[in-house]
Amino acid sequence: MPARIHIVGASSSGTTTLGAALAERLPAAHLDSDAFFWEATDPPFATKRPPEERVALMEAAMADAPSWIISGSMMGWGEVFVPRLDLAVFLRVPQEVRMARLLARERARYGQAIEPGGAQHAAHLEFVEWARNYEQPGFPGRSLERHRAWLAALPCPVIEIEGAPSLEDSVRQVLVVLGERR
Repeated sequence: MPARIHIVGASSSGTTTLGAALAERLPAAHLDSDAFFWEATDPPFATKRPPEERVALMEAAMADAPSWIISGSMMGWGEVFVPRLDLAVFLRVPQEVRMARLLARERARYGQAIEPGGAQHAAHLEFVEWARNYEQPGFPGRSLERHRAWLAALPCPVIEIEGAPSLEDSVRQVLVVLGERR
């Protein structure tokens, strides 16, 4: 039986890592929402694709995949895929863990470019501030408040994985829920 899963959470909560691990175990196609949301640029994550283009690209990626896992947020542009979901997984990682992961990923991705005077310094500071505001009530961007409301309206079961369990523990939790649904 095909599995169609959406994994969502704040930036650096581990959605892509869990999505890739589950895709390998099931097997399923792994679709990272960032690959559809952002145009390929250097540096990356600089130019957003129009929503209709994101949807068309994701539709094409799903065309030959009976099972798929979408990691990352598609809130606000990917609602067309919601009726197809079998399960949504919400990763809720403590902010201090998440921000440490985010800063490490930024350093690995951009190196000296994010340091003061570097070409990516201003963009880095803006991104870090955006990510830090995820849990602030009323924050207009992707936020805990908006994710909770979006998840509550989904027609499929939603499980929440809270804290920072090991990747294998998270995979196991999702597979148990999938097994119960089959």
